[in-house]
Amino acid sequence: MEGAELIIQEINREAEQKIQYILSEAQREAEAIKEEARKRAEARAEWILRKAQTQAEIEKQRIIANAKLEVRKKRLQVQEELIRDVIQGLKKRLAELPDDEYFDILVDLGAQAVQELGVDTVVLRSNERTLELLKGGRLTKFKKAIAEKTGLKIKVRRGNPINTIGGLLVESLDGSVRVDNTFEARIERFESELRAAIAKALFG
Repeated sequence: MEGAELIIQEINREAEQKIQYILSEAQREAEAIKEEARKRAEARAEWILRKAQTQAEIEKQRIIANAKLEVRKKRLQVQEELIRDVIQGLKKRLAELPDDEYFDILVDLGAQAVQELGVDTVVLRSNERTLELLKGGRLTKFKKAIAEKTGLKIKVRRGNPINTIGGLLVESLDGSVRVDNTFEARIERFESELRAAIAKALFG
């Protein structure tokens, strides 16, 4: 009996050892699984965080870009309004020039037109004020000044009035060719240069 008990005790001891080993291995496996799950959860959380940060950065840049675009549009709008105001002010000043100053400008505009036309008789058209200014002695003075500037002796006639703030529309006698040196036409022709000069003066 004693030998049988020893065998039973040995079997129980080995069984206990196996049980303890199995439990120990199971515990280690459980810990490993938990650790792996924790790492995966952390990696997932980190990925979610990075994605959120990236999306937040993209949204921030979008908002900044839109804000910059809006500021640029507003600045251009203000600049355009200021430039228009300056051009309107220029037109108003040109329409109100004193006669003597205005006459000298008319001579320059007329001389340029006469040289371009290359005819011996021209017809001057402008608003009522300008045509009234170029009458009598002033018309004689105008023709003399044109001759001095161009070296051309021409005949000058006054035509019908037109709707303009000032300057001259100079035509050949038959009206087949013309040079539009009214203030509006010149402002339109030189608008890009004029705008650039105004913008530089206003905004640097």
